[in-house]
This record gives sequence, structure tokens and C-alpha cells, in this order.
Amino acid sequence: MHPMLTIAVRAARKAGHIISRGFSELDRVTVENKTENDFVTNIDKEAEQAIISTIQQSYPDHSFIGEEGGHQTGSNQEYVWVIDPLDGTSNFSRGIPHFCVSIALRVKGKTEVAVVYDPIRDELFSAVRGRGAQLNEFKIRVAKKKEMAGTILATGFPFKQKHHYDAYIGTFGALFKIGGDIRRAGAAALDLAYVAAGRYDVFWEFGLKPWDTAAGELLVREAGGMVTDLVGGHNYFQSGNMVAANPKLLAITLKEIQPFLTPELKK
Repeated sequence: MHPMLTIAVRAARKAGHIISRGFSELDRVTVENKTENDFVTNIDKEAEQAIISTIQQSYPDHSFIGEEGGHQTGSNQEYVWVIDPLDGTSNFSRGIPHFCVSIALRVKGKTEVAVVYDPIRDELFSAVRGRGAQLNEFKIRVAKKKEMAGTILATGFPFKQKHHYDAYIGTFGALFKIGGDIRRAGAAALDLAYVAAGRYDVFWEFGLKPWDTAAGELLVREAGGMVTDLVGGHNYFQSGNMVAANPKLLAITLKEIQPFLTPELKK
């Protein structure tokens, strides 16, 4: 196993243990509002610190970007770990068993290592650039469908950017008409991992953050899929707007959603 992947897996499993313990004692979990409809718990913070401390034991000079305030600039700024310690906090805090740990290592601006870990199902998705993607050490590939009939699509509602409501509903309607069914499960990192594993055929969402997507993006690419912004470009880390699928379905998706995109969403 790639040495940095080994450390990422170790960190993800430590965080997963903290999350599983918290999930079994939800009456002891404290929940705070970061912004409207955006929550953080003491478990998010504890898991993030466990991830950072685990990685720092092996790579003390690396830098970190974490959702819960774990932004740390190390002496080596070419190696940046992008962390979402608990993607799906709302699910977790309400007792819905669908959430994950997401860890990615970016080197000189490119994601090289990715781990998405679901502690409830003990499913560990991993990838190293150029070496493929795996689920619990078995190789995974994106779905092979070439048309939208019978597909399962995945999305997330832009609840933090409700000014995009009309555009989003337009894309939802267009894809709903031609696709088989749509899921909205509440954890973007797992949505991307499911695309990589062939469980979902297409994923699209507006307004994501780098820690939501950094690991999942590499998983999809290493599983044979493609990831773009809403117009087929590569600005998704900056814009937060993303589409992921196999090449054929991605082209169909992009064509279908174009009529509904505002100038802001096309950036």
C-alpha cells in the first residue's frame, strides 16, 4: 500500500471509531449552528483533531484544510491534507446512519491519495492517482450505462445557496424526466464514492466545498469516470459546482442541464 494511503486509512479509521461511539450515544452529542441549516457537533471536532494528529505523527511538516477549523499551514505547503471529518453531520445528529469520513492528500494542487470511510457499514473507499480505486481492497469501476433510461442519479439540494433554487429545480426536472430515479442521501463524499463503485450512475450538486469533494473526485476518476463543473470544465474546486459520471452519461447530463444555468453557475 502507498505509505501516505496507509496513514490516511489509519486516520480515517480512528475518526470512524470516534464517530461510531458518538452515534451510539447521541444523547451526549452537542450540536451547534454554524450558519442557517449548517451544523457541527463535538464529534466533528474530535474526529478532525484525531485525523490531524494521526497524520502529523508521520508528516509533521504537512499542511491541512479541515471543515471544522483545522486550517494549518505547515512548513511544507506543497502537501495539503483536505479533511471532512464527518460528512453528513445532519444525518449523524438525527440518528440517520449515512455519513462518512473524507480525507484527501493534494500535492502541488493535484489530489494524489483519497479515502472515504463509512464507519457504520465498515466500507473503506480508497484511491491513489494512477493506481485505480478500491472498496475494502477490491477494485471498483463506474457503471457502464450508455443511456439515462434506468439510471439512478444522486444529488444534493443547494440549501446554503437558495438563490440558485430556480436553476437547480430546472436541472432536477430535466434529469428526472430522462433518468430512472433520483437519490438525495445527504453526504456528497459518499455520493461520489457510490458513483465510483457503480452504485449511482450520475451525481450533480451546486455549492460544494473542497473538503466535500477532494477525495470523492479522485475515487471517480480512478474508477474510470469523469468529473467536471457544470459546463464541462475543471473549475469545480473553485465554483463548488460538480457533475460526476462515466464519460457517456456525463456528456448527456451536461447537455440536459445547460438551458437552466445562470451566468454565475457557468463560471
